[in-house]
Amino acid sequence: MIIYSWNICRSAQAWRELARSDGDIALLQEAVAPPADLDLEVDEAGWGTAGAGLDRPWRTAIARLSNRVTMSTRSCRAIPEGEMGQLVSSRAGTMTVADVELPGEEPITLVSMYAAWEKPATETGSAWIVADASAHRLISDLSLLIGRQSGHRIIAAGDLNLLYGYGENGSAYWARRYMTVFDRMEALGMRFVGPQSPRGAQADPWPAELPKDSMNVPTFRTRRGDPSTATRQLDFVFASDSLASRVDVTALNRADEWGPSDHCRIRVELT
Repeated sequence: MIIYSWNICRSAQAWRELARSDGDIALLQEAVAPPADLDLEVDEAGWGTAGAGLDRPWRTAIARLSNRVTMSTRSCRAIPEGEMGQLVSSRAGTMTVADVELPGEEPITLVSMYAAWEKPATETGSAWIVADASAHRLISDLSLLIGRQSGHRIIAAGDLNLLYGYGENGSAYWARRYMTVFDRMEALGMRFVGPQSPRGAQADPWPAELPKDSMNVPTFRTRRGDPSTATRQLDFVFASDSLASRVDVTALNRADEWGPSDHCRIRVELT
């Protein structure tokens, strides 16, 4: 099974590239509805992301790209509307869930996730924007997919808008805050599986905020047409312990493979 995780930045062209790719499933962030002429099976949620008083006519999505797999999407209710035993989402548009089946393989639950930016309360006087608060809400929602200590079969991927292994000239404070996200996923039995070097090109020039031995590969660039601005890895893949050894993750982040978004594609292959 080949899965692409990609923040497509509202791009119609990205949908077209996915439709002609070798992928079976796409886990998307910042997605608008695909062009009407593409024959793709996509989950049926509305096209918007809730919260923060912002107009966000895009969301996470999961699309079936090939006939090799079957897909059944799950509904995520808002917390006030959910009942005991139902899957809920803290913010509509930031988590999409589907069960996917490949012949000869037990079903796998796939999760596309997006940690939306937020601002601290006005009373703090802070100019920060933060995403770890959203990431922790996502983890709380995702934890409802787990009903046993081991043996679950989940792959979760997406744009978390935070850093892994922050250090060197970076802030120890933010390093600790960011790592709480990865630690919580690990506690659930969801292992961070990449992308990490050599599965993707590393930043050049090297960012001062990362230690020299970091295996991070940039997945985001501030100017889409300028490869030198690709310094930060914001996109991550997690897999259940039962699947982690079978998952190969690569950042398609070289200039000739980046694509029409400020984020590159992440290729996930279940071997």
